[in-house]
Amino acid sequence: MPATSSVPVIYRPRRFGDARGWFMETYSEAALAAVGVHDRFVQDNQSFSAFAGTIRGLHFQRPPHAQAKLVRCVRGEIMDYAVDLRRGSPTYGRHVAARLTAEGGEQLYVPVGYGHAFITLTPDVEVAYKVTDVYAPDCDGGVIWNDPDIAIDWPLPASGAVLSDKDQTLPTLAAFDSPFDYDGAPLVELKD
Repeated sequence: MPATSSVPVIYRPRRFGDARGWFMETYSEAALAAVGVHDRFVQDNQSFSAFAGTIRGLHFQRPPHAQAKLVRCVRGEIMDYAVDLRRGSPTYGRHVAARLTAEGGEQLYVPVGYGHAFITLTPDVEVAYKVTDVYAPDCDGGVIWNDPDIAIDWPLPASGAVLSDKDQTLPTLAAFDSPFDYDGAPLVELKD
């Protein structure tokens, strides 16, 4: 099997519409392979966030249970982020962002070696994502969402961020000892 993409990729499944509405294949192994994603996904996850401004992340799983993710918004809108955490990468600590909407059906592929986070742009948001390994609590990790070295310009509402207790106490990038190695493919801007 060819190597999978080692940088984030935007994937837009085709929608077929008529007077009733629309239909789309939310996952197609062949269509993802055509954009460089050859991962085998083993688990589907879904989250619900009641409030606009809810931030989930920056999360990852360490080896031996590192996870790539294929993320989509199934209700509402999010701004989704992937942060390069591969030690030795010339783009270490840099990020890309993609607006994912239920209406548009866009998906973001986040490879192993990247931290992942999103912020809800609307209330009552549901996000579904596929992962390439099962959840392993002993491999769970993250970096603090508002780290100035990563410098994400979060589109926060006036009420501020809604965060879990865990996400408020994650380490900074400077204090993080990355378990991920650079593979020669620097982070690039996402292509539409």
